[in-house]
Amino acid sequence: MTSLKSWAESGRRLIDTAMGRIPADMVIRRGRWVNVHSGEIIDDTDIAIADGRIAYVGPDASHCVGRKTVVIAADGRYLVPGLCDGHMHVESGMVTVTEFARAVIPHGTTSMFIDPHEIANVLGLPGVRLMHDEAAGLPVNVFVQMPSCVPSAPGLETPGAELGPAEVAEAMAWPNIVGLGEMMNFPGVIAGDAKMLSEIAATQRAGKTVGGHYASPDLGLPFHAYAAGGPADDHEGTRAEDAIARVRQGMRAMLRLGSAWYDVAAQVKAITESGLESRNFILCTDDSHSGTLVNDGHMNRVVRHAIAQGLKPITAIKMATLNTACHFGLERELGSIAPGRRADLFLTSDLVALPIEMVVARGHVMAEHGRLTAEIPPFAYPASAKNTVKMKRELGADDFAIRAPKGANEVNARVIGVIENQAPTRALEKRLKVSSGLVDAGIDSGVCQIALVERHKATGGVVNAFVSGFGYNVDCAVASTVAHDSHHMIVVGTNRADMAEAANILRRVGGGAVVVSKGRQLALVELPIAGLMSDERAEIVAAKADQLVAAMKACGCTLNNAYMQHSLLALVVIPELRISDLGLVDVRTFQKVDLFV
Repeated sequence: MTSLKSWAESGRRLIDTAMGRIPADMVIRRGRWVNVHSGEIIDDTDIAIADGRIAYVGPDASHCVGRKTVVIAADGRYLVPGLCDGHMHVESGMVTVTEFARAVIPHGTTSMFIDPHEIANVLGLPGVRLMHDEAAGLPVNVFVQMPSCVPSAPGLETPGAELGPAEVAEAMAWPNIVGLGEMMNFPGVIAGDAKMLSEIAATQRAGKTVGGHYASPDLGLPFHAYAAGGPADDHEGTRAEDAIARVRQGMRAMLRLGSAWYDVAAQVKAITESGLESRNFILCTDDSHSGTLVNDGHMNRVVRHAIAQGLKPITAIKMATLNTACHFGLERELGSIAPGRRADLFLTSDLVALPIEMVVARGHVMAEHGRLTAEIPPFAYPASAKNTVKMKRELGADDFAIRAPKGANEVNARVIGVIENQAPTRALEKRLKVSSGLVDAGIDSGVCQIALVERHKATGGVVNAFVSGFGYNVDCAVASTVAHDSHHMIVVGTNRADMAEAANILRRVGGGAVVVSKGRQLALVELPIAGLMSDERAEIVAAKADQLVAAMKACGCTLNNAYMQHSLLALVVIPELRISDLGLVDVRTFQKVDLFV
């Protein structure tokens, strides 16, 4: 496939094709045009495509057909703009950008706006550049937002690399950068932190979009100060009032349905019940597990879900197409089926069930009936992006021992409480027993141990604490080097020996996720690229991820997409209680706290 020409390069040909002076490359005949500009569905519509762009949309494109024109019969099916994911992290799929694209194109996704702050926390600016360059070479639209908060919470965690205003300013000149990634350090913005404001200023000077991340239920003065700080959108709302507040302040409310985040149903009531204008609402996924992508879908899944919550189909589609394009200033390129735009669309026979029957991107047929038909070559990551799990030595059970205060028979401990299908956690307190001087939660208590193992600088550091909500009821441990946002290693378990074995397995394979029970490995997903991504095909990774989820369930876990919950336990910018390499963090106050109360 040739690279897409700009309108300036193709404009004359588009005009000549529309007039019938030059034949089109492709004509799609007799479809039902889903027009997200006018809110109409227009029957018996033809589309003519030239140079990967739309030249003509109207009742009859027979004048555009030449001897070499590819003609596709829509046969009354709906012609829908290619779907856009307005905020997402490729690394959460455990695959490369190329493999992520291969997985989602058959689901009708033709545009993605990615924030690679996971790889940034491990490899810094060179890692961002790798994903930027990989994205730019794909036959669909993958735009990159420069990570803003590396680390996400300065002083409360230690990433593998750091980024600042100089790096942001440099990246703004890269051709595929569309803005600044989610501004997670919202307390820094509210406090007028010079580094955060400099990054926002550099982005605004470049005329690009500032992504938001206000992970607090407080809609008082702190929220107003954050809105004044420049973020143009926010995906951290969980309630209807969150969405309403953001839109009223001139922000776009991004409603997410990821593998573990179910925030659309509550917030869409701002439209369906409160009657707010839908043009300032955007659908996104944020984090999608590879199993979700391969088995359940991507943005088509989100649109179907939004329709099920009471949105009109064309409104839900607009929130995943034109609204997203307008937000990033790309409405003349993406988000609709109209002249001059990139020829990104899909054919479906049902706007509610949304079966994706054919996908066209930049004027080429990419997928049919859920199967990728185009060849997309893999992207080779260099050796510098691998072997990033740096541990001083192999760990033993003693590294996970939690010693009680001298003489105590019981302790009152702080416990991270997982909330199913949501990113926030609860700050809980539990009475736990002490045996031979060590705190022993006991399998029947519902409380597991959690440990964060430092893996960037080989310090040998291990921070131990407690977590509840996973439901593990046998001797087991789950470890992962995907540990937002600093991406050290998180280990959760009921047995210290299994926790040590799980950590050591990941050290040996260079990163990934593993389940161990009674000394036996039950499942392993190897992630050699920065300890975050696999270099295997998406369907292979999804199969391994399915085994991982099955192994977690076999150990008693009942959470929906528990691995995603596991990977966020060190995310020290979302309340209430988290773990980092520096200790336990109360995110309500952004202060380190003691394990024992």
